Amino acid sequence: MGFTKKAEHEGGAGMAGKKQFDIATALDAAMIQFWRAGYADTSLDDLSRATGLNRSSIYSSLGDKDTLFMRCLERYTTRYGAKYDAALSCAADRPLAAARAFFDITLRRIADPGLPDGCLVAQTVMATPVLSANVAARAREAIGLQHTRLRAALKAGRLHDEAAESFATHLAAVNQSLAVMSRAGTSTEQLRAIVDVTLDALAQTLDASD
Repeated sequence: MGFTKKAEHEGGAGMAGKKQFDIATALDAAMIQFWRAGYADTSLDDLSRATGLNRSSIYSSLGDKDTLFMRCLERYTTRYGAKYDAALSCAADRPLAAARAFFDITLRRIADPGLPDGCLVAQTVMATPVLSANVAARAREAIGLQHTRLRAALKAGRLHDEAAESFATHLAAVNQSLAVMSRAGTSTEQLRAIVDVTLDALAQTLDASD
């Protein structure tokens, strides 16, 4: 993935004609590179090839490797967090449909040939030993937020606190396992079968709670 040129400096009124790369596009390219190869196995040369920027431009505009990775992680969690929140927004009226929509976000991401397999957050958590304390903490926080949004949705769907907590933990674990298994070559059909078993169990619990 390369980058595009703008006719003006970003935020640069009065600087027409001076070309500047598109930061959003460069961040997306860096995010895909980190997602595909992981933090430890991504070099500055890899980032340079992915973004089309030389090292000095990366440092001056995007930060050092650690800072850039944090920006990419934030970009990823914001993008997919918004999708998950939208999927779960109907949980009060249709909790099972909300849970299915939640998993559909992950399954569509996995099936997208333009995106790497796996999950950048899950990969980051597993790479904790080679990460800075700040990046590792942010990745753990992102995992925790997924559990929090699921628990809130299940409580809105009328599960009592204990069941909502248990199923939120289970659904979050299944969701992360889908990403890991996709990297191991598990087919989309097999991943969907795993989701169906999980949703069947949730349906039974929801029926019992009515």
